[in-house]
Amino acid sequence: MIGGSATPAVKGLLIANVSVFLFQALAGTFAQVRLDRLFGLVPYEVVHHLFLWQLATYMFLHGGLLHIAFNLLALWMFGSELESLWGTRRFMRFYFITGIGAAIISTLVTPSSPIPIIGASGAIYGLLAAYGLLFPDRVILLYFVLPIRAKYLVLILGLVTFWSSVSAVGGGVAHVAHLGGMVFGWLYLRGPRWPRFGSGLRDAYGRWRRDRLRKRFQVYYQKTRGENDRPEDKKR
Repeated sequence: MIGGSATPAVKGLLIANVSVFLFQALAGTFAQVRLDRLFGLVPYEVVHHLFLWQLATYMFLHGGLLHIAFNLLALWMFGSELESLWGTRRFMRFYFITGIGAAIISTLVTPSSPIPIIGASGAIYGLLAAYGLLFPDRVILLYFVLPIRAKYLVLILGLVTFWSSVSAVGGGVAHVAHLGGMVFGWLYLRGPRWPRFGSGLRDAYGRWRRDRLRKRFQVYYQKTRGENDRPEDKKR
């Protein structure tokens, strides 16, 4: 069932985004511009001044009520079921991988752009991609009116986002970030299974320990067998 009660990680993300949005609203115009430039994703600052924290913090800033309302509605509708399926840890890992991945793609495409990119849309589009892959035949009411299967909705959104990115239409909407979130979401779920960091070292250490225990057992077995094979036993 889409939506339902918010799961722990989704609830925490909702509270964090709303809190930051209220702070933005109370901060005033000048302070909000400073916040956008310091904590929004500014590709020029990331590339030339190594403001690497912006790859994550931009997800918690929003440009208006409709912007945050759409993102949080989608987070609640699709994120709660994904978290229930995956568990909180894997859901949070997926959310930040897609959000940061979207930021990386946006930075690579426009490395000298001084325009801040804000919003959780990259991570949200990653959730949409995951939902379309895991629940392809789930019927969703588009605009609460038009029924459409999840796989077709994700496909349509992906094509529209791709075309918007190529043709640079749609005003200030960061279509590249949206597309990047979907791409990273798909790669995470359907891409090559890369070994986790440190798994090679753990496997090598495990093999070394097994070989060491095997050699110790062989030495112990040979020693025990030598003690049992006494001369008087051999004469019998």
